[in-house]
Amino acid sequence: MEPTHDDTAPDVPLIGDHEADNRHASSLLLSSSGNAFTWVLTISACVSGLLFGYDTGVISGTLVSIGTDLSSRELTNLDKGLITSCTSFFALVASPISGVLADRVGRKHVILFADGLFTLGALWQAFTSSVWGMILGRSIVGLAIGGASMIVPLYISELAPGHLRGRLVTVSLLFITGGQVIAYVVGWAFSGTRGGWRWMVGLGAVPAIAQLVMLTLMPETPRYLARVQKEAEARAVLSKVYRGMVPDTTGIVEDIILAIRKELLAEEEAHVQLKSSESRSALMPPVLHSLLFHPPHARALMITCTLQGLQQLCGFNSLMYFSATIFQRLHFSSPTLIALSVAGSNFLFTLAAFSLIDRIGRRRILLRTIPIMVVSLLLCAVAFSYVPKASEDQLDAPTSKTELPADSRLPAVGILCALLLYVSTYAVGLGPVPWQQSELFPLSVRSLGSSIATATNWGCNTIVGLTFLPMMELLTPKWTFACYAAVCVAGWVVIYHIYPETMGLGLEEVADLLKTGWGVRESMERLRILKSRRLN
Repeated sequence: MEPTHDDTAPDVPLIGDHEADNRHASSLLLSSSGNAFTWVLTISACVSGLLFGYDTGVISGTLVSIGTDLSSRELTNLDKGLITSCTSFFALVASPISGVLADRVGRKHVILFADGLFTLGALWQAFTSSVWGMILGRSIVGLAIGGASMIVPLYISELAPGHLRGRLVTVSLLFITGGQVIAYVVGWAFSGTRGGWRWMVGLGAVPAIAQLVMLTLMPETPRYLARVQKEAEARAVLSKVYRGMVPDTTGIVEDIILAIRKELLAEEEAHVQLKSSESRSALMPPVLHSLLFHPPHARALMITCTLQGLQQLCGFNSLMYFSATIFQRLHFSSPTLIALSVAGSNFLFTLAAFSLIDRIGRRRILLRTIPIMVVSLLLCAVAFSYVPKASEDQLDAPTSKTELPADSRLPAVGILCALLLYVSTYAVGLGPVPWQQSELFPLSVRSLGSSIATATNWGCNTIVGLTFLPMMELLTPKWTFACYAAVCVAGWVVIYHIYPETMGLGLEEVADLLKTGWGVRESMERLRILKSRRLN
């Protein structure tokens, strides 16, 4: 069945009014760009994404600029690993907690709390004088990042019209990658200034304070408002979201409110049934039991956790955290400026993902881009094998100032080119696709499932942050990048077998795909039928 109206929006339930959908589908399809209200809300929420990107990107330039400013000594590899990995570890802690808080106090208040942590963490880092003080500041920022990474896509999804959902979630990724670019520019600008790293980390408080002001004008999501019996406010927000998309918003607003009521009623009934189930452990919450042991829900969890884990274990964030360190040890004259090219490529190709994700499809983007990532990583490994042994040993030295011999300059440029190709293909595929995770979960387990998937992302991020420099030292750089290539190959095989194509399908249809199996073949057939109907 061809999907109509807003089936893909999270504020429209699995049990919907399909007659209403048919009434309003054609009008919605004519207004695909949204209105000013929707875009202002999206951009306001995405400031958290900007902070997320800035605070993950700024550490690259900071690590090569600190010198002996912390604890009166040079940073060791262990220091660098702890400073970077503590951020992702506390993001891992915060992401599931933020999912629970979002249902209890609202999406908007979680963003507010994250802004407070961003501000505190940035200022703490700027004024600390010890390694452990820096670790504490990065940990506070990690809590903020964990909350933002969970709540911003959810906030946007619940406010966006269904036909814009994929693209508007990708906008949040544009802000993340844009924040990383800004971080590298700031890092480069202050790299020659004594104590400039304090400005690098401290400036992260500015966008957080700005968003605190913006929050006074941002509404709560209509789904949350309806859930806490504030339907009048939910109607007002929905009317603004759909203004200009249909001649009269009254009908579509009432349809969505009715659908939310049915959705909440179905959720309550499902919880009652799960509580009375004899097979359920008395110690396990019913939603968690359903997520882990009900086959369709468990399949959705496996797919989303696989994608989020692969997104990190492919080694991408090792470049975000340590790219300046890598280029410094390869003896580029301005490692922070060279590292900016990595962040810039990530941003530019995320723009490409914005236009492609709803045209090519999630599954096909991954199957086409991951092989290029594998080739890029192998090219990088080969280039490292041509770096002379004496120069390769210098990769383990903290900040050697000696020049590489002429015969190692070409491999260094080759490494840079291979990394740029790798980052570009990542930004189109593995960067944005895993964050579309909520579309795979039914409403009753969506919040918890998304929280667990996000926690998987940060858990794997922590592993990469802790192991990258030791792997470079123990395995050598070429075998480190070869390991990342092997992870990508394994991920491609798993995606090929278990990840269905969800582009163009409503939530009900996605749920149907996972009822009796992985639904890969069925999803491709449905997509073919959908395209043929649209052409006719």
